[in-house]
Amino acid sequence: MNLDYLQRILTSRVYDVAIETPLQPAARLSDRLGNEVFFKREDLQPIFSFKLRGAYNRMAHMTPEERACGVITASAGNHAQGVAFSGQQLGLRTVIVMPVTTPEIKVNACRARGAEVLLFGDSYSDAEAHAYTLQAELGLTFIHPYDDPLVIAGQGTIGLELSQQMRADSYRVFVPIGGGGLIAGIAVFLKSLNPKIQIIGVEPDDSDAMFQSVRAGKRVSLAQVGIFVDGVAVRRVGAHTFDLVCQYVDEIVRVTTDEVCAAIKDVFDDTRAIQEPAGALAVAGLKRYVAERGLRDEKLIALTCGANVNFGRLRHVAERAEIGEQREALLAVTIPERPGSFKRFCRDLGRQNITEFNYRYAPRPDAHIFVGVELAHPAERASVVARLTTQGYEVLDLTGNELAIIHLRHLVGGRAPEATNERLFSFEFPERPGALLQFLESLDESWNISLFHYRNHGSAHGRVLAGIQVPDEALPRFRNSLSRLGYRHQDESDNPAYRVFLV
Repeated sequence: MNLDYLQRILTSRVYDVAIETPLQPAARLSDRLGNEVFFKREDLQPIFSFKLRGAYNRMAHMTPEERACGVITASAGNHAQGVAFSGQQLGLRTVIVMPVTTPEIKVNACRARGAEVLLFGDSYSDAEAHAYTLQAELGLTFIHPYDDPLVIAGQGTIGLELSQQMRADSYRVFVPIGGGGLIAGIAVFLKSLNPKIQIIGVEPDDSDAMFQSVRAGKRVSLAQVGIFVDGVAVRRVGAHTFDLVCQYVDEIVRVTTDEVCAAIKDVFDDTRAIQEPAGALAVAGLKRYVAERGLRDEKLIALTCGANVNFGRLRHVAERAEIGEQREALLAVTIPERPGSFKRFCRDLGRQNITEFNYRYAPRPDAHIFVGVELAHPAERASVVARLTTQGYEVLDLTGNELAIIHLRHLVGGRAPEATNERLFSFEFPERPGALLQFLESLDESWNISLFHYRNHGSAHGRVLAGIQVPDEALPRFRNSLSRLGYRHQDESDNPAYRVFLV
């Protein structure tokens, strides 16, 4: 039992500003999963996130000398809003360094609380380094988003509330993991009271710094992190949080982007509240855990921990939710290029509902169509593919193909046989003015752009697909240009979806 943390949690100052959030039954999800599912509604806090608890508790315990100087932090999201809110309540000078790519809604929310917001760099790492430089220059106190005992204790008050709201002898609690402050605080409190309670962390499969660290037995730094679940996109977890997770957390589950999108829909169906991706992460992990272990009739709690989502991002979430729920199959199917082929295909497909159909005529013997098919249950996908294959169709299952889901479904039929030496690359552009111009200026004028597709998903980075005509002899120089540009990118030239629809 960690008495120091128990004392810090029990003496936390969070209720000066935070509320005790309800533990809400999730009736629809419970029926579907065959378990009693509850949501711990941290999205109902004044800043729509649990981050207020830890930030305020740390700042409320500052010395008079520290208060006189003020505070500084680096954040692109909810921690920034927690520090800004706390600074306003405590009357402190508050400086927040945010990446230039931070959505305007979050920048304005912090400024509305009286914080001095400085935009610096394209990533959190850039902003954090600048914040530490300013801290040394200005004598401010740095408020860490997760790796501080008082921040951890503030988040641990959620565990205190759960111990009073859920009276069962044993249950499982699913908690999202970014830097680890939230799960560390909850786990140390609940496990110290009752070791029978299971604490299960949840991370995105492309931002799993805690999972990798626990497996390695030491903190590791990820080379890169995914951008969709941006609220937990941390390259390296905290030292305090890592030690507590190793000691008190039972398991860590990893989930996909599509599973998170499906979980956002699940929470909406039960509460009519819309979570940000990190806010629904624990629900996605709970669902996967139940499916993998076949749990029945157990009590399961998931933290819905944040609702600061840009409205424009919901389009992307809606597109991916059905795939995450495995209720839609995306297929590339080859059919004869002649009248009546589409009608025959629909007949052969049977009573399956077509959710999407993309096709464009090309003077070839065969046509390649992009088809979305609604599924009654996940296992039906394999039977649909098998049935079409038996009927003589060539079928390529693209349900898990990122390139097809993000871009090619909107570009089907755009063949350009004249585009010789075309190289296809996917990019992540920072969402800031001048990013496209910087990309164009990095390319040699002799390299023609033969394809360009972009969609804004309301996050800090834009997803771009570009076809660029580069002769073989110029490839080394071309790759050096991309390396100097510094944008995350991937060569998609051999992607089977590209070979079917665009070559």
